[in-house]
Amino acid sequence: MTAKVQNQKGWLFVLPVVVLVAFNAVIPLMTVVNYSVQETFGNNAFFFEGVKWFEQVLHSRRFHDALQRQLLFTGIILAIQVPLGVAIALAMPRKGFWVSVCLVLMAMPLLIPWNVVGAMWNIFALPDIGLLGRTLNAMGFDYNFTRQPNAAWATLIAMDVWHWTSLVVLLAYAGLSSIPDAYYQAAKIDGASGWAVFRYIQLPKMKRVLTIAVLLRFMDSFMIYTEPFVLTGGGPGNSTTLLSIDLVKIALGQFDLGPAAAMSLIYFLVVLLLSWLFYTVMTRDEVNA
Repeated sequence: MTAKVQNQKGWLFVLPVVVLVAFNAVIPLMTVVNYSVQETFGNNAFFFEGVKWFEQVLHSRRFHDALQRQLLFTGIILAIQVPLGVAIALAMPRKGFWVSVCLVLMAMPLLIPWNVVGAMWNIFALPDIGLLGRTLNAMGFDYNFTRQPNAAWATLIAMDVWHWTSLVVLLAYAGLSSIPDAYYQAAKIDGASGWAVFRYIQLPKMKRVLTIAVLLRFMDSFMIYTEPFVLTGGGPGNSTTLLSIDLVKIALGQFDLGPAAAMSLIYFLVVLLLSWLFYTVMTRDEVNA
């Protein structure tokens, strides 16, 4: 019997992707690392500062406040979008003409560019001319997201829920569609209730896609920038200044490249660590099994 000869030429097809990723990710990352340990006063004159900027960022009240706002925003988003997305997916039809209609309607918000979403909701929620703002004020609510922090937060969360819940819906619907009819037939024969079907059949079968949905929504909501910047600009005051907005203000507004680079690396490590924790906790049962 002749031994099989492995052909490694397939890596040649991956090489362009590796080069592209290196150019778009690794090289800029190394540039940020370089700025995070140096100080510059112009004319391309750099001075080594060590971990000075990292200590400054970690001891900064401004960074702590932005991080708290970011964690609060992400927590609220996940608490709303995941259950709501699963509920909508359960309510969607499984067969017939309306399946395509529902899928298209769910996909439409995801096709709108992020800056357009922010601009749409900015106009929609204006207290004087916006449909949402005028309606709420006409109903007796004192609503002005440009001046009231609570109204700004509510508008920001409503915008993100409208824009991204569809992603959870589509992933959950894909998980539900993969469940064989035999499971439902067996549950019907056993007289299982709707809650029992959801808990013991649907939810376990959706676990993997929900893990992906939670990770995607966590990472995206934790790194969100365009929508809140266009909607509120981080205001009123600093009430909706999330980490990404604060980072851009430091880097481009104040042109403090050293602190901005250090903050971006800390930001990256926080997202990486929390994503790993999410994944570890949600797949713990599979590893133990």
